[in-house]
Amino acid sequence: MGGSAQTWAGIAQVAVLVLLLVVAYRPLGDWIARVFESGHHGRAERVVYRLIGVEPDAEQSWPAYLRGVLLISVVGVLFVYLLQRIQVVLPGDLGLPAVGPSLAFNTAASFVSNTNWQSYSPEVTLGYSVQMAGLAVQNFLSAAVGLAVAVALVRGFARRNTGTLGNVWVDVVRGTGRLLLPLSFVFALVLVAGGVIQSWGAGTDVTTLIGGTQHIPDGFVASQEAIKLLGTNGGGYYNANSAHPFENPQAWTSLVEVFLMLVIPFSLPRAFGRMVGDHRQGYAILAVMGAIFLVSLSAMSIAELAGGGVATHAAGAAMEGKEVRFGILGSTLFGTASTATSTGAVNAMFDSFTPLGGMMAMLNMMLGEVTPGGVGSGLYGMLVLAVITVFIGGLLVGRTPEYLGKKIRAREMTFAALYILVTPTVVLLGTALSLVIPGVREQVLGTSVFNSGNHGLSELLYAFTSAGNNNGSAFGGLTANTTWMNSALGVAMLLGRFVPMVFVLALAGSLAKQEKVPATVGTLPTHRPLFIGLLGGVAVIVTALTYFPVLALGPLAEGLVR
Repeated sequence: MGGSAQTWAGIAQVAVLVLLLVVAYRPLGDWIARVFESGHHGRAERVVYRLIGVEPDAEQSWPAYLRGVLLISVVGVLFVYLLQRIQVVLPGDLGLPAVGPSLAFNTAASFVSNTNWQSYSPEVTLGYSVQMAGLAVQNFLSAAVGLAVAVALVRGFARRNTGTLGNVWVDVVRGTGRLLLPLSFVFALVLVAGGVIQSWGAGTDVTTLIGGTQHIPDGFVASQEAIKLLGTNGGGYYNANSAHPFENPQAWTSLVEVFLMLVIPFSLPRAFGRMVGDHRQGYAILAVMGAIFLVSLSAMSIAELAGGGVATHAAGAAMEGKEVRFGILGSTLFGTASTATSTGAVNAMFDSFTPLGGMMAMLNMMLGEVTPGGVGSGLYGMLVLAVITVFIGGLLVGRTPEYLGKKIRAREMTFAALYILVTPTVVLLGTALSLVIPGVREQVLGTSVFNSGNHGLSELLYAFTSAGNNNGSAFGGLTANTTWMNSALGVAMLLGRFVPMVFVLALAGSLAKQEKVPATVGTLPTHRPLFIGLLGGVAVIVTALTYFPVLALGPLAEGLVR
């Protein structure tokens, strides 16, 4: 396909995607709001509440809500770790050995934190029981936990003179049973129709290009693929992830998978607007998310279409590491969606992207994955940025900043500022420690980092950026299955997921205690273009100032060399 034809085909894909997201925005956003605003408990839900000993109508303060989030997650880590360690005695083990301690910890932390980083090849490491009872279950629960925290923050803005944020157990059960499960069921059928496998069979023997034989196990791939994308999880059933033909057989299934990654995060602003009683606020948040997403997609696509270096220009395109089924623009669309959310799924190798194209994938994560971000985490991340934005706006006009009728005082700004500082600290500290601790440095440079120089730094920086932001994608040149990398990345995932949640819920609790104050002539309108531009600027500038020095040593330096 010629360059011009490929460009128009890529534009057509984006246009179809935007149309699908526009069509889904209002009904799905309204559905999400109804799920969490409803006072009715279903019969099956009541059975669950009785089994876990929960009173569904009991409201919780933010510390109680946080304890529930942490309890669900701690139990999840222990359960997934145990399943991997006793894999040999579980049905459907495929004859595979038990997973080693450091890798089992990394995998458990990864899936519970909604990261789905994989330091292993799934088809030769995990059997059916671990894949289904461990990883697939956490795909639902980790997404539901992120959604619950976002809803709690929205309630903090919407409620008056109360210290409660709802009930975490009800929110997680509803998010799973009323939203994620039915959507996953429907789209699993769509993917099966597109050729994604769904089978507990003996597997398939294929002949390789060099005449050898490879055994590819079957599995319940379509069902896991649906929730992996809808829940912005990203962990593939196969090592090639969404580049594998059993996970992503055709160009149109690739577009469907991009839609699945984006549809809930881009619909959440509608739910936010409805829950706070002002749809204009939802459109403002959506505008910032959408604008930055399109700019990022354009920049990554331009970098990949332009290529870099003599070999790329001689070949006519930067196709190394990309699927010919999807092409360059199909790969950049998938890659942008994956890293702008917290998904981390891939249909091409990011390590094969041009230096500036790979940098854009990194920047998407360094923004905090708020454009549109993960299920729940993207919305609460953007709302924290909105709090910081109105504080800056308040300083400019010399008045107490307000957002949605709530005053942003020193207490609220402290929580917002701490939220912003957590992830960069985890990312930069993890990268630095890997290069300065004696013994660890030699292991990282000798075993983990495949490439030397600028690209080697980019591989390591990308790994900690992905872990700290709960994305899960990687530059394939990095060997992460070592004791240090498994342990350090596992800790980074847990800190990057749950420490920010502490500050989000503390902020929500502080806001919920306030009475709403009436708008005055000095109040900054938060639904107009001025605020939208200011919010977008804050999101980008905070990121640039934090990460620019290390980016200059890695992908920027590499990309500027010809």
